[in-house]
Amino acid sequence: MASRQAAGLTDYERLREENIRRNEAILASLRRKADELSAAIKSSSKRGRGRPSNQPRKKPAAKTSPGELRRSLRLSQLPPSHSPDAEPTPGPPPVPRSTSFSSSLASSIIESASLAPPARVRADDFDAGKELVLTPANVRKVVPDRILGVRVLPLVDRTVVAAGNKLGNVGFWVVDGMVEDEDGDGADGVFEYLPHRGPVPAIVAHPAAPQKIYSCSYEGEICLMDLEKESFNMIQLCDYPVYSLCQAPDSPSCLYFGDGNGELKLLDERMGKVSTTWDSHDNTINSIDFHPEKKHMLATSSTDRTARIWDLRRLKRKKEESLKVLKHNRSVQSAYFSPSGSMLATTSLDDTVRVFCGDDFDRSHIIKHNNQTGRWISTFKAIWGWNDTDLFIGNMKRALDIISVGGDDSSLSASNGASLESEHMTAIPCRFSAHPYKVGHLACASSGGKVFFWTRA
Repeated sequence: MASRQAAGLTDYERLREENIRRNEAILASLRRKADELSAAIKSSSKRGRGRPSNQPRKKPAAKTSPGELRRSLRLSQLPPSHSPDAEPTPGPPPVPRSTSFSSSLASSIIESASLAPPARVRADDFDAGKELVLTPANVRKVVPDRILGVRVLPLVDRTVVAAGNKLGNVGFWVVDGMVEDEDGDGADGVFEYLPHRGPVPAIVAHPAAPQKIYSCSYEGEICLMDLEKESFNMIQLCDYPVYSLCQAPDSPSCLYFGDGNGELKLLDERMGKVSTTWDSHDNTINSIDFHPEKKHMLATSSTDRTARIWDLRRLKRKKEESLKVLKHNRSVQSAYFSPSGSMLATTSLDDTVRVFCGDDFDRSHIIKHNNQTGRWISTFKAIWGWNDTDLFIGNMKRALDIISVGGDDSSLSASNGASLESEHMTAIPCRFSAHPYKVGHLACASSGGKVFFWTRA
């Protein structure tokens, strides 16, 4: 047979046949060893490792419910020795931590909240590029780690900054005076709490009810900080992240929030549930802002590369049609109306800040700006100041850029007007909030947990 094969096959074909026979022999040997090992395991299991017939079968661990969110030991403030296999305690989702609010801070804010806000804030003669200054006393570490949301509370005679970070902390800084508890809390004007289990992207307080402060988190939580009750209360727990939050201008208890699927939702605190949902975008809603004059109009920005303007009177549950779609080349991080409502400014990861104006917001001007903050720094969001001429945004050189906007009914212009630097600005300013009643009082938040508060010289 070998001589027949040698006579009928070429050298290549003969070598191939030998390789095939050798591989088949190796596979057969491996199969025999696998069978022997399997038999040994089964025999050992029957001899000593089986469960006695009189021992009850252990119940499988209960599955985590949709509303119950997993937390690491660090975020749960548990010691490393805490056993993750401990049997969970049944009951409702965990309540926020650090729920006891400082009574001295609460009374201070409530006292100021009783004052009527001014009818109008005028900034006609304000020159931000020349008048804003930063002093060492106006720099404070408010929370640990990166700040995602910052808000100057709408208080007439007081300056209090609230900041939320990526760990779930919410800190309060009383900028213009020390408010200290008997136990020493707030000795440096800062009060720190931990009401959330994840990053806090937005904090809001309504001018008509500044004693009620709302915040949201990526863990699907919406929390009410009620200063009159001196406590934190979780008023909504979703099984999806909440990325943006805004209050209706004429109703502080009506909260509009956006999720990661592009849905805009309305939560009425008095009803205690989400009453309406609109399919508004194809991706995460990054900001929500109401028109200052037309209470039925709002603007949203999204990771789906658009900013949209909506008329709440025309929104339907099944088919949503926006008044205007403003397309960009990359994700839109913010869209905010100017103080008069005649303009809309957007910030996009396509390295632009755009200003839209006109009756239909059909005219626009593009300003180039480096918005590539990277992974460890919160994205830039340009905000308006106290007039329609100043836009504030941070830059990667630890400075504050002021974009000057001008124009009339027929033309629009915008340019980089000034860049404010200070030796006391030791980090990149990422997120901003302007005091609603004090012209020239501007809070800048950083990824290190610090807030830099610029004031009027």
